[in-house]
Amino acid sequence: MSEVAYPKVRDVMVTEVRTIGRTATVKEAIDAMREASVSSLAVERRDESDEFGLLVVSDIAREVIAKGRAPSRVNVYEVMSKPVVTLPSDMHVKYAVRLLVRLGLSRALVVDAERQPVGIVTLRDLVVRYPADTEPESEKPEN
Repeated sequence: MSEVAYPKVRDVMVTEVRTIGRTATVKEAIDAMREASVSSLAVERRDESDEFGLLVVSDIAREVIAKGRAPSRVNVYEVMSKPVVTLPSDMHVKYAVRLLVRLGLSRALVVDAERQPVGIVTLRDLVVRYPADTEPESEKPEN
């Protein structure tokens, strides 16, 4: 039986992590997203014992725009997700897909062994890079 060489999360992630401070306004976050052409920002920790947050355009749409709130009067910490799910950079893609699907998430922050952000990965990134010629274990023929 041959072992499938699954790519790791580090092989498919976007390595440029855009960050923003938790007290920045949502207007500043929108401007940063527009400038960088991204749909999510990692929210910086207050200190080493704190956890990272994640601000996604859907958070802004749901919590600010749809509710008629002024982006210049809402702080990032009011609408971000925290703590954010993080994936180790050396996790196999198939396990990352399973985790995100199980949690109903579309993206995760990727961290190194010291818990520093090294990338962001989306479910789309993971699926598109998944080896298409693999058979699920439940469908492999028995010998």
